Amino acid sequence: MGEEQLLPDAEVVSVIYHNKENGYAIVRVRAKDEPGQVTITGTLGELAGGSCLNLRGRWINHPKFGRQFEVSTFEESRPATENGVIRFLQSSIKGVGEKTATLIVEEFGIGVLDILDDDPERLLKIKGISKKKLKDIIESWGRQREIKNLLVFLQTHQVPTTFAGKIFHLYGAQAERKLRENPYDLAYEIRGVGFKTADNMAMKLGFAPDCSQRLEAAIAYTMLTSCERNGHLFLPKPKLLEEVARMLDTTDFEKLELALYALEDKKRVRIEDLSEQGISEAVYLMYFFHFENETTQRLYQLISHPTPVSRKKIDKTLPKVEEKLGFALSDEQREAVFEACSNKVFIITGGPGTGKTTITKAILLTLKELGLKIKLAAPTGRAAKRMSEATGHPAKTVHRLLQFQPEGGFHYCEDQKLKADVLVVDEASMVDAQLFVSILRALPHTCRLILVGDVNQLPSVGPGNVLGDLIDSKRVPCSVLTHIFRQAQESFIVVNAHLINAGQMVRQHPCQAPEADFFWIPQEDPAKVQRLILDSVCERIPERYGLDPLRDIQVLTPMHKGDVGTQALNTALQARLNPPMPGKHEIKRKFATFREGDRVIQLKNNYDKEVFNGDLGWILEVDPEDQELLIEFDGNQVHFETSDMDELGLAYAVSVHKSQGSEYPAVVMPIVTQHYMLLQRNLLYTGLTRARELAVLIGSDRAFQIGLNNATAGNRNTHLAHRLRAIFAENRLC
Repeated sequence: MGEEQLLPDAEVVSVIYHNKENGYAIVRVRAKDEPGQVTITGTLGELAGGSCLNLRGRWINHPKFGRQFEVSTFEESRPATENGVIRFLQSSIKGVGEKTATLIVEEFGIGVLDILDDDPERLLKIKGISKKKLKDIIESWGRQREIKNLLVFLQTHQVPTTFAGKIFHLYGAQAERKLRENPYDLAYEIRGVGFKTADNMAMKLGFAPDCSQRLEAAIAYTMLTSCERNGHLFLPKPKLLEEVARMLDTTDFEKLELALYALEDKKRVRIEDLSEQGISEAVYLMYFFHFENETTQRLYQLISHPTPVSRKKIDKTLPKVEEKLGFALSDEQREAVFEACSNKVFIITGGPGTGKTTITKAILLTLKELGLKIKLAAPTGRAAKRMSEATGHPAKTVHRLLQFQPEGGFHYCEDQKLKADVLVVDEASMVDAQLFVSILRALPHTCRLILVGDVNQLPSVGPGNVLGDLIDSKRVPCSVLTHIFRQAQESFIVVNAHLINAGQMVRQHPCQAPEADFFWIPQEDPAKVQRLILDSVCERIPERYGLDPLRDIQVLTPMHKGDVGTQALNTALQARLNPPMPGKHEIKRKFATFREGDRVIQLKNNYDKEVFNGDLGWILEVDPEDQELLIEFDGNQVHFETSDMDELGLAYAVSVHKSQGSEYPAVVMPIVTQHYMLLQRNLLYTGLTRARELAVLIGSDRAFQIGLNNATAGNRNTHLAHRLRAIFAENRLC
């Protein structure tokens, strides 16, 4: 890439593309000393035809569109010609077309922009401009001016202009004043602006490193990132302050403590005495505290509201149920069916091969025979689809069932209850604290709630440990399935999953491919592990098992970095399975290249697009000119613009955490000592149980043993089990 250059006196001819969210634009200009028209790109805000720009940036060669000028900074001056002013007025001011713009310039000349600033009432002389139209013109001109002032303000302080559109949308004409007062508010109020971006802005605006705004924002940021990364609902105060001090490189714990108490006064955090857990001061973000407290209250209300079903009635239905199933239920299964039908809230948990699906199907048939209205849901689209296929009943994602609203919240909530007698939620280990509260809000007190899941899997991606806490509380009836059925005993995926759960080393399958469904390939060197993964995915498994490497084989890995992290593996697998080719369009981003045919994963919940964290998709089309992707997620085609692409990642290799709720025909998973920080028993177990037909694990015996021995790391800071025990004890309901 060449050195930065000046491109002076560039007059805007047309705006080809403009993203209102982040201000990115593709614009055609006429520039001094440049023949013809030039394409410029960058964060340029809302430019209008006729605008005059002095640009600084670099010349680049776009693979499809040729020579372009990539703008780093720019200054805007007013149009210098009558034609330029006419184009500027008609393209930038609401209600002014070419005819009106021409009349205005004929009357006032190129000085009309000064008149708009100082004496806009003079425009009433122009035919066709009424007082109402003048009001629209003044408002439109004011908005243009404020956005440009904001861009100049950000550039002057060397602050990235990427979020200018969002900042103006949030604060309007008060944007500059709000930024001068407290730029850290951006981290609270604008998605995509984290503490570090706001902190860089504040430092350039002259805020002191120990100012209260900075310390409070750092505490809130540390709380949020630690809770999101580790799944906690609270942090012990000493640990929290140590993390903040390390991040800010300070030893002034007194000031940090004062900032924490200031956040408590502002009701952004809650400090609780959790002495029963040995923590005298537990710090919650306020909304996490409310999630946990509300869950306790609502669950108690649901369980304590009687909706009886007699055992005699259930027993009467079981012969019909067994006839439909085609086999007789065991005593354990019959008891689980009775408990699930007679209790208001019930949990079914067990490992692979223990019959969770069979029990669920039997329960659904029984409830249907009893005449109850049943709804089925799961946290992800893939899990809901598998639930429908396994039970024969339609299932939806929780978000679709509760009807998430684009403006936020769910249609079915406290004020609008779900019309159901029973709600069955599969893959309940994936349900985080916030989603569980939303489910409870939507349920009428007469409804039953049945949670099905494997408590030994990794907990939810979002904060909380709902399924584990409900079981640990011993206040929610639960059936723990332990018997492995004979057919499942033949699968070494199932056998080894239970060995891992017991802390024991896996066993090799006695057969070779294609009869074997499990392989453990010892290899100490991470670079060689990477080569084995590439060979297994691209050649060996497709050749011996007839599986499609793009559709059927999923690489799962504990970490993002290192030789066998998601980043390196995605780059290598993309190069082998979907290389660049003439005519195959792509968009290059800092973190990935997105190419037609790529497998991708959604990294955040996007409620507007109805695409959620962990959803897998396929890039159908790439539009390099408009910087857009068309992606298919489970049959739904979704458009992604530039501003949405930071929510996407390549998915040839994904983290084990992101694989929850999914099953794949074949799984390949590295287990190396580079990943020792994340090697945990439930991670090994979760990764292996994602495989339906074949699992290939590659790595070192030592790394595997580290994971097996690590059964408690990753425990989450929650207080739900204690709260449930307390509320039931207070009300003498056990």
